[in-house]
Amino acid sequence: SLHAKAAETMSSPSNGGDGSDAKVVDEITILGFGSLLSHKSARLTFPTLKNFRLGRVPDHRRVFAHPASIFFQRGIADMETLEMSSLSCEYAEGASFVCSVFEVPNEGLSATGATGGDDNWVPSRAFLEREEEFEIAMVPYEELTSVDVGGGDAEHGIRGPRTREGTSTATEGATPRGDDGSNEGRKEATRGVICRRSTDEAYVSLWGEDRFKRQYADYGVGTIWGWDRGSGLRPCAAYLRHCVLASWNCGDGTGGGGDAWSADGAGGLCYDSFLDETFLVDRETTVREYLRRFPDVMATEPPEGLRERYGG
Repeated sequence: SLHAKAAETMSSPSNGGDGSDAKVVDEITILGFGSLLSHKSARLTFPTLKNFRLGRVPDHRRVFAHPASIFFQRGIADMETLEMSSLSCEYAEGASFVCSVFEVPNEGLSATGATGGDDNWVPSRAFLEREEEFEIAMVPYEELTSVDVGGGDAEHGIRGPRTREGTSTATEGATPRGDDGSNEGRKEATRGVICRRSTDEAYVSLWGEDRFKRQYADYGVGTIWGWDRGSGLRPCAAYLRHCVLASWNCGDGTGGGGDAWSADGAGGLCYDSFLDETFLVDRETTVREYLRRFPDVMATEPPEGLRERYGG
């Protein structure tokens, strides 16, 4: 597993998480499924990203199934109502969801040198630290073309031949351009990096019991990944709102939901996928159904200091 490879890499003086003894690829393809669905939000995490576009991850389910320590640290988790869950994806044959796809410079993200589709790719320690509870996996994905996306934001690489008014914005099958308007550095990747469901055992093996206690147990959380389908775990309200807004803003590269958005274009496709292809811990209730039951979630604004970070 990648956790085993990562643990071995972290303990190896020759690797040290920076790939210094191996050839390192120039770029890594990232697959976003929550906050990274909007160009604006993705840039907060990856300021130098390029070729922002849409894809679909096959045989994986997007699910709110684990609490995130950062929500407790930031004061937006609610233990009483169990509104403290973050997103992950998990292998589920036949399931799929729309994701964002973009490239970032491989600046300390890989522990070993490999091509984008190499099963031997291992995340660096720094990458693992940032996404500590997940399995950082390299998985197949499908590029969405103008056949899939009826509209979009050509400037930011979201494919599609029409705007809301029906005028041409991108040639059918055209290659999305980088942020500088060129094709330089664009690659047709078939595998990308995603944050996938892990286990408590893998977390403790990688980071130790003390870290688990500090990050989870001290907040009254006894398990990260052990929440069963009947546990009643619910999405963290501020984070769910953030992800819904991010999926809506996908259709407009500035994150403003402006003229580039269209119901049958990139914005609509990403938004509908998030509502209908994202599940609660029971793996039955969709986000659309959940928001119908709890519409106040979309009025749950984050604390003042987190408005930009959790603003879609």
